[in-house]
Amino acid sequence: MQQEFSRRSLLAGIGVGASMLAVPAWAQGHSMHGGGHSRGGPLIPAGFDEVRGPVIDLSIGSGHRIVQGRRGPGIAVNGSVPGPLIRLTEGQEVRLNVTNNLTVDSSVHWHGLLLPFQYDGVPGISFPGIKPGETFTYEFPIRQAGTYWYHSHSGLQEQSGHYGPMIIEPRGGEPIAVDRDYILLISDFTTLDPHFIMNRLRTGEGYFNRQQNTWTDDYPMSAEERRMWAQMRMMPTDIADIGGRTYTFLANGRGPTEGMEYLFKPGERVRLRIINGAAQSFFNVRIPGLPMSVIATDGQPVRPVEVDELQIGAAETYDVIVEPGSAPACSIVAESIDRSGMALATLASAPGLRADVPALRDPPLLTMADMGMNHGDGGMDHGGMDHGTMGHGNMDHGSMNHGATPETGNDTSASMSMDGMKMRDTSLLPPDVAIGPGIDMVAMAPVDKMGDPGLGLRDVAHRVLNYRMLVARDTNPDAREPSRLLELHLTGNMERYMWSFDGRMYSAVSDVPIRFAWNERVRVKLINNTMMAHPIHLHGMFFEMVNGQPAALQPRKNTMIVQPGASAQFDLTANEPGDWAFHCHLLYHMHGGMMQTVTVVGPEAAS
Repeated sequence: MQQEFSRRSLLAGIGVGASMLAVPAWAQGHSMHGGGHSRGGPLIPAGFDEVRGPVIDLSIGSGHRIVQGRRGPGIAVNGSVPGPLIRLTEGQEVRLNVTNNLTVDSSVHWHGLLLPFQYDGVPGISFPGIKPGETFTYEFPIRQAGTYWYHSHSGLQEQSGHYGPMIIEPRGGEPIAVDRDYILLISDFTTLDPHFIMNRLRTGEGYFNRQQNTWTDDYPMSAEERRMWAQMRMMPTDIADIGGRTYTFLANGRGPTEGMEYLFKPGERVRLRIINGAAQSFFNVRIPGLPMSVIATDGQPVRPVEVDELQIGAAETYDVIVEPGSAPACSIVAESIDRSGMALATLASAPGLRADVPALRDPPLLTMADMGMNHGDGGMDHGGMDHGTMGHGNMDHGSMNHGATPETGNDTSASMSMDGMKMRDTSLLPPDVAIGPGIDMVAMAPVDKMGDPGLGLRDVAHRVLNYRMLVARDTNPDAREPSRLLELHLTGNMERYMWSFDGRMYSAVSDVPIRFAWNERVRVKLINNTMMAHPIHLHGMFFEMVNGQPAALQPRKNTMIVQPGASAQFDLTANEPGDWAFHCHLLYHMHGGMMQTVTVVGPEAAS
């Protein structure tokens, strides 16, 4: 009875009005731009219905959205943004018939699901995409439980609303009893066509970052620091490519003034399934005055850990338990990482009740540590593994010349320096990183920052989640010592808006995959040579974050934030055969080139 009550309360919270939009309206087709977006067509309502069962029909269509009086292009699944909640059960078989009513190709990627690679939904890697007017059937067994989501992997459709939540109930029922079970899907809305945004980013990376215009006046900074940033042609406020002047931040498709609420009764335990479905935004999530107990991330259970705030990167999910007690209402605040805006929802003990909403906090500032220059952090952290096994050769860190006068005669446009610290000293990179115009910064001494809560959260007075605090609830099925280390550098040129792995954009390596042998155990080290955080997502498999926990208890995830100027590592068992996407989940970074293909050979090839 509790489960049925929970589902009804969830639907009451998310709003079921989206189901009133008839599917045939989407089948008629509407005029669109090249990406399948339309400002005409039907109005797409916010909120979502629920679908479940062994056979599920989904329809992709276009229309327009109005958020807080602002109108923009929309792509919807089953007539709503977000698309319908897909509810499945671990162990069942499911057939998902997806019909594309756009005038351009589309797709659905089931983010975080274990499935045959041909149903992963990435055009050009695992299937050809869904042509206009065609239906593609995804069919696979459900091998897991937890909170997941789905979205387009075609063009820039995700930005316009092509995403939705997914809950997979554990076989035998949920082990953690709650009175209410709600989804909080946070995202970003724009009135602009996503292709216009991409073009503007390529012609001027700072076009949408309005905070940098006045940073010299608004932020306390010494004259020396100002000269340093000017010399690097960088802004310490360059936290997010796109901020609140362009985006409205949404909770389940609703803007902060549009009244997203979740009902509860005093004394009840509430589960919030937080999904970051944003195209390009990180969020810092808190419920002022109310602790959150984190119980899962990316669908995988962890030992409960109580915090007051957490940072969630694009595509990550966190399940938390909260107990509002006798409070009449509590505000759920998802503040954008650059603090230019927020998504807002309310836990309410009666419809319409509201709590105080905190003001936006001051924007954080990048530091030298965010550019890999914090030499006091202990230097390069190689995870205790032999660098000779990397395939990159050994890096001579003694040649970094941190304090010496920079060499003269170099191309200063390619190697700016201050106080002996070169911003583009490519001699620090291993030989298989492609040196070229796609790299405008090299972190000098990247260190492991798994204990870093994220930009803007390092000095707050309350408890903030970091990756080192996560411990797997269940023992990992494979805790073997990795047999090799694969090192990959996250590289970019922010001014040209070029993003890549190892200096090579996806267009240059789309037919040269990263290869894993069947069932091999690999440690992957990601080194972020840029001054932006990147949420890196691996399709088709879970990995275990190397976060200081014993190997058997390292938390399992499929998306991991790599902080600016930092390194991060995960262990992987390559036991899902096929071709898989591996990319930054910031949509415009992925389309700017930060993507690779991972190939896992099948067991027959290994035998």
